[in-house]
Amino acid sequence: MTQEEFFKKIIAHSKEYGFVFQSSEIYDGLSAVYDYAQNGVELKNNIKQYWWKSMVYMHENIVGIDSAIFMHPTTWKASGHIDAFNDPMIDNKDSKKRYRADVLMEEFLTKIEDKIEKEVEKAAKRFGETFNREMFISTNPRVVEYKTKHDSIKERFVKALTNNDLTDLKQLIVDCEIVCPISGTRNWTEVRQFNLMFSTQMGSLSEEASTIYLRPETAQGIFVNYLNVQKTGRMKIPFGIAQIGKAFRNEIVARQFLFRMKEFEQMEMQFFVRPGEELKWFEYWKEQRLNWHLSLGIPREKYKFHVHDKLAHYANAAVDIEFEFPFGFKEIEGIHSRTDFDLSSHQKFSGKKIQYFDPELNESYVPYVVETSIGVDRTFFSILGYAYNEEKLEDGTERVVLKIPPMLAPVKLAILPLINKDGLDELGHKVFSDLKYDFNCQYDEKDSIGKRYRRQDAIGTPFCITIDHDTLNDNTVTIRYRDTMKQERIDISRINEIISDKLSFKTFLK
Repeated sequence: MTQEEFFKKIIAHSKEYGFVFQSSEIYDGLSAVYDYAQNGVELKNNIKQYWWKSMVYMHENIVGIDSAIFMHPTTWKASGHIDAFNDPMIDNKDSKKRYRADVLMEEFLTKIEDKIEKEVEKAAKRFGETFNREMFISTNPRVVEYKTKHDSIKERFVKALTNNDLTDLKQLIVDCEIVCPISGTRNWTEVRQFNLMFSTQMGSLSEEASTIYLRPETAQGIFVNYLNVQKTGRMKIPFGIAQIGKAFRNEIVARQFLFRMKEFEQMEMQFFVRPGEELKWFEYWKEQRLNWHLSLGIPREKYKFHVHDKLAHYANAAVDIEFEFPFGFKEIEGIHSRTDFDLSSHQKFSGKKIQYFDPELNESYVPYVVETSIGVDRTFFSILGYAYNEEKLEDGTERVVLKIPPMLAPVKLAILPLINKDGLDELGHKVFSDLKYDFNCQYDEKDSIGKRYRRQDAIGTPFCITIDHDTLNDNTVTIRYRDTMKQERIDISRINEIISDKLSFKTFLK
């Protein structure tokens, strides 16, 4: 199966089994806006809960807030978003399609990197244990040629972005002979900047209304509340403030399903530190955040770090954790050392003193900040994509199963009476009623037991409880495990104990 075919299957499965719907579908949908369906909203909420517990509950010096989407417009002037929150945009005159110029260049560079990696992989197979990767990369003529080309293009690309040289960025696209994926032509417009913020009006009368913005990030809600939280919580540096919330960006190219959306959700934590200690904490959170992703059971090779070549105006260090989506490695989380830019800027624009008195140093200063920012929707996508499996079974049949980590699964267990008569259905409803206070359960009595197992596999339910005629005699049920399909007989009184142990957040957070 090709990556494109796999990508399409994930999208189709998401709709068929109630995870994600196109927004306003009955009106032909709204581009790059999605609704989370009955199973999707459960998975999404579980992801947010897992992040919140691991970030807030597991740290003595991190607390959470929930700031408003609407903020005073001067907030965005102070943060630099009004003046600098732009992406370089370019159009193909033949296909009429719009692209981000920087993304076109990044994809071009990735293709060269992939060529280098293919040469390395072929050589590794040829030479076996004696293979020296570093020596091969530095001496093989073809690889050296690829690397020289890559490095020279990258240097020019970074320089163009840093200097905001849109003319040279366009020329670079031309020189690299980058074509439009739709038309196959190189008939490009000039590159121009495109502000990503959505604006609206606030006021009872249009002539009195003022322009405000839907927030493009949740971080500023933390920064403007920094002093309130620090004082009311009696927080001592270093400490963090976490938040989960919606953000909005008028993306130039909103595509690739949940990866790039106009309305999305972020899980962010701003960690306030002493000036001069920010890079130490930057390295700390870089490691901690990767470990969190690995705790989901996804292997290390599905992730990699990408160090930023061009830093944002507020940062002195930045790295992305990238995940291997069906369309390649892309950012899932960013860790940024934001210096004191945000707090100092809000102090300047508001005229309010935003400082911290450090009793150990006996001095006041504006704290530096290390940020961790992860996309809820991209995490959802990564978990769904990795969990999707098509398996051929020993009897020749096939099943589609979502091997979602049990603590994140939308439905934790299904109650399945073998038949809906002879008192089995009544006992099934009683078991459901007893367990629904602790777990999100489903009761299902329609179709054969095999078909019901397949339905639960397809939505990722980790445990199924089957009630049969023996249950009426000995008070035992069959518990069936999703990943192995193994079954065991247990006393009905032990269901809660067994499921609770296997779903414990403590197991994963440790």
